[in-house]
Amino acid sequence: MSADALKAWTIDSAAFPRSGALADKARFAVRYAILAPSSHNTQPWKFAVIGDELLLMADRSRSLPVVDPFDRELVISCGAALFNLRVVFAHFGVPVEITTFPQSAEPDLLARISFPYGGRVTAELNELFASITERTTNRQPFAEEELADDFLASLRAASAADGIDLRLLHSTADRACVVALVAEADHRQFGDPHFRHELAHWIHPSRSVDGMPAYASVLGELTALATPIVTLAIRTFDLGGGLAASRERLIQGSPLLAVFSTHVDDNEAWLLTGQALERVLLLAAKSGYQASYLNQPIEIPELRARLAAEIRVGRYPQLMVRLGRGPIVPHAPRRPLEDVLS
Repeated sequence: MSADALKAWTIDSAAFPRSGALADKARFAVRYAILAPSSHNTQPWKFAVIGDELLLMADRSRSLPVVDPFDRELVISCGAALFNLRVVFAHFGVPVEITTFPQSAEPDLLARISFPYGGRVTAELNELFASITERTTNRQPFAEEELADDFLASLRAASAADGIDLRLLHSTADRACVVALVAEADHRQFGDPHFRHELAHWIHPSRSVDGMPAYASVLGELTALATPIVTLAIRTFDLGGGLAASRERLIQGSPLLAVFSTHVDDNEAWLLTGQALERVLLLAAKSGYQASYLNQPIEIPELRARLAAEIRVGRYPQLMVRLGRGPIVPHAPRRPLEDVLS
């Protein structure tokens, strides 16, 4: 991965325009917002500065119609970017007022951020600021370790702060349940040529500013080969069965699985889930932990319902992640700021 593709992760926080206009501060904050995680690293967001307001919008052109037909994961990704904005403004002492879905006639407008004079600054978010540029998605096995009870409690509290339930799984029985559901989901998804084509599109070697680099994919020995071979294999072959063993090793090599769930399943719940996700990921990164995603069962309605019932979570599981300490991995690339900010 070239240095240019990763330069978005190198931000000089001292360059924040403290004495500049609110619009300048908003533009600077967007540099951190785009470091949020997203499905397939699609980065499905757009931002606009209009007067003294910052708008967050969904970029539906970057949707995943096969794996995410209702744009649920897309909105969750945008929620993670919104939380980064909250952290940045808290760090620099800028009061903000956030209105989500401010215009029902404009479903792509997810949030409007205004800057009231004399408003409250959410100072407690400041402690997460440094973690924005430290957070990485790590799809390698994690070291087995016992996680402290107070750390687990802090993760639950972090998710609850945004109104989202977080179920933490670390028992053998829970892992076995997850292994079975992920294996079945992999088999179904990789058996669908439309799914394989969509996935391969986002691992294409020409995608230097978005998508998933080949080193990020858990495809057994294929990851040691050239990227075009990986994408050809994904497009051509049903790899679901072949992935089962590696997925099981990955789950067993995860000291903690975490499921975010809600009691309703709408845009508001999805946007809140994204904010809770990023809050948990930044808190975990602050303590030296990394994460990756195991959303396959949640992307298939029947398996989503089984996951909710078998591991006793809220009615609608939204995301499942694995947490632990793993080897150092590179950041994923990011689109240039001028591509997402107007």
